[in-house]
Amino acid sequence: MAANRKSPVSAAAVHAILLVYTVIALFPIVLVLFNAFKSRKAIFSQPLAPPMSDTFSLIGFDTVLTRSDFGLYFGNSLTVTLVTLFLVVFLGAMAAWALSEYSFKGNAVLALYLAIGIMIPIRLGTVSILRLIVSLDLINTLAALILVYTAMGLPLSIFILSEFMRQIPKELKDSARCDGVGEYRIFFRIILPLVRPALATVAVFTMVPIWNDLWFPLILAPGDGTRTITLGVQQFVGQYVTDWNAVLASLTLAIIPVLILYAFFSRQLIAGLTQGAVKG
Repeated sequence: MAANRKSPVSAAAVHAILLVYTVIALFPIVLVLFNAFKSRKAIFSQPLAPPMSDTFSLIGFDTVLTRSDFGLYFGNSLTVTLVTLFLVVFLGAMAAWALSEYSFKGNAVLALYLAIGIMIPIRLGTVSILRLIVSLDLINTLAALILVYTAMGLPLSIFILSEFMRQIPKELKDSARCDGVGEYRIFFRIILPLVRPALATVAVFTMVPIWNDLWFPLILAPGDGTRTITLGVQQFVGQYVTDWNAVLASLTLAIIPVLILYAFFSRQLIAGLTQGAVKG
């Protein structure tokens, strides 16, 4: 009875904590969206207020869309993100299938090596990465960013997908093999559809850091033709004068793809996180 009496209180406490965390997480996004549609004077005088009829302004969006190469920056970010997503999900799924399904010499060592790749930030090797990119003559190219981001995303992708693939019943795969189904067909027709929630989880966890990254674009591809959307925002940030309307408008336009991706994959993402929690 005591446990039953405490459970509503515990549930209310958990929901309260989650609600507070949600408000903290969404507050910066809402603040950016509010101020992107306000005049410069209103941004400083009423930063927390939503745009009203007397403070509403689209001057920031006009500056971004007419006085900058925002379309080029957006296209660069989109190209890098989509190509990297494909490589991370596809190569990660194949590597995870190999590690989880087949026993071979060095399997455990390779899994440990990939786990180290998750624990050690790739930015610690920035100097070595820069030297490698220069030696390959890939500086100021989108290929440099794609290669670095693929290397950054593969360890986590392989770890998540291999854990999901280990949960697939062995009888299902053996039954397919007994029916003469090849390994490639088992992988593409059976395994990938079953781990769809995990694929969505990997896609979201991979896209957000890439789309928002400023470090590697600034170091590896700072040229005018290869700037990403986050690096392009910096042109509105000056040493003495900053065009906050343009900065906030750029950030607003940069947020849209992430919101669309989350809305598209939200059901699969939540299913993947819940399934992983239950199995853990």
